[in-house]
Amino acid sequence: MNEHAKDRAADFCRPSAVAGNTCTGEQKPFKLTYATMFDSPPELHQRFEEALKQLHHDLGASYPMLWGGQSHEAAERFSDCSPTDGTVLGYFQKGTAQDAQQALAAARAAAPAWGATPWKERVRIMRAAADLLEERLFTLGAILSLEVGKNRMESLGDGAEAVETIRYACNRMEQCNGMVQQMGSDPLRGYTSTNVSVLRPYGVWVIISPFNFPASLTGGPAGVALVAGNAIVIKPATDTPWGPWFIAKTFLDAGVPAGVVNFVTGPGSTLGQALTDSPQVDGLTFTGSYDVGMGIYRSFANGRYPRPLILEMGGKNATIVSRHANLDDAAIGIVRSAFGLQGQKCSACSRVFVEDDVYDELLKKIVARTAEVVIGDPVEASVACGPVINSKAQQNFIAYCKELQSTGRILCGGKILTGGSYEHGFFCAPTVVADVPFTNPLWSKEMFLPITMVGRVSSLDEAMEITNSVDYGLTAGFYGSKEENSWFFDHIQAGVTYANRPQGATTGAWPGFQPFGGWKGSGSTGKNAGGIYYLPLYMHEQIQVTVEQD
Repeated sequence: MNEHAKDRAADFCRPSAVAGNTCTGEQKPFKLTYATMFDSPPELHQRFEEALKQLHHDLGASYPMLWGGQSHEAAERFSDCSPTDGTVLGYFQKGTAQDAQQALAAARAAAPAWGATPWKERVRIMRAAADLLEERLFTLGAILSLEVGKNRMESLGDGAEAVETIRYACNRMEQCNGMVQQMGSDPLRGYTSTNVSVLRPYGVWVIISPFNFPASLTGGPAGVALVAGNAIVIKPATDTPWGPWFIAKTFLDAGVPAGVVNFVTGPGSTLGQALTDSPQVDGLTFTGSYDVGMGIYRSFANGRYPRPLILEMGGKNATIVSRHANLDDAAIGIVRSAFGLQGQKCSACSRVFVEDDVYDELLKKIVARTAEVVIGDPVEASVACGPVINSKAQQNFIAYCKELQSTGRILCGGKILTGGSYEHGFFCAPTVVADVPFTNPLWSKEMFLPITMVGRVSSLDEAMEITNSVDYGLTAGFYGSKEENSWFFDHIQAGVTYANRPQGATTGAWPGFQPFGGWKGSGSTGKNAGGIYYLPLYMHEQIQVTVEQD
């Protein structure tokens, strides 16, 4: 690769996180977010590599399920293998429906005492948990790089996001005085009426997390549920149990009481179904596909009464580019969002609509940047894109590219990578497709792979109409003039929206900065994680009325 290509690769994937999320040096202090992570302090590499070296001593270990403060093993185990080279990272328990019920029983037993713990004490414990998780950030990052196939930038960011989500929830609990609010007094003659609104925990909360963000989408919602006063049961994706196990163990090591944090592993069709079907569950958070999420939504409604359900179900995220756009910013933002984590993000930019006047020029820039993305072992500092998660994803990539080639033009990528260092992994080349008719169903299907489709439009109104025509409404991006930005925000149907952002056209939300959630088929609550309305989703309201004679 020539020096120019190396610079472009660094543009895309330069890591940037250190334990503590800040780094001081000759320049002003560095704080990690997904928007700032493209220029990292040098010591990051050394600390990551030290953690990776230590972690190799643990490869092939067996990891138990955790409930009631005890370790539990099942009759069968399954192997957790690296998508990069097939290395067995560890062995996890193939839990059963009975295991799910026992974990829920442990959570049920522990919930009353944890819920009755003064909120300031819960916040103290959860701040300690966030601090300990931050101390272990490099170990967690190395786990995620091995297990998920994330480059080191993405892996450390995933872990740091979990830390910041917990801290933000603690901040919100303090700012809202423990979620206690004095209400108005009734205008009674001869009496004084005092009305107080109090938010209280539901009881037992289940967290079902996805493979692509196993740290932030386990530790984040789990931590918020704990701050709120719920006991929890965590069930990770079968492809990525190690990172969530590490987070659950860290919570317990930090002092969260036994039984308040519980962790189970096993198939979604048996153990997972038992969790969603159980009347012992008071609330549930799920992140994953639309089809699975809607199945949980319908199943969860079969209980004796309505229960809170927080669903994040993916996206078909578009970027609209005006003829007035800065095309260099647009190109780099689109490539970062299309191919970060190999396109396996619910916020990935999978659709681009470009006004006719600048279509050809922008397309050339996108293709040029995509062609220079470095693909390989994600633990290497120079690598931007690692493997996709498993063989099924790779086979889907082949099928989608074949269909797209038959109706449009694949300008870059469109193939799997084999031989040499790619031989035992699931590597797919970042792919740019142009001129596919808008009637093709892949314009509306979430592929969850390193494929982005670019289409020519005659006007911004046409682009907006096509963008909003899908069932999803998670994230969206825009590049254009300042006046056009307002038009974009007023008309887009999505929960997280970005204008003129080179750091990522549709990706890069961060707790406390850009709360993350979707509209329509992308989410169930209309409130975004990591924002001011998220913590109350894990609590229900009680109005306490006291009347006394004057």
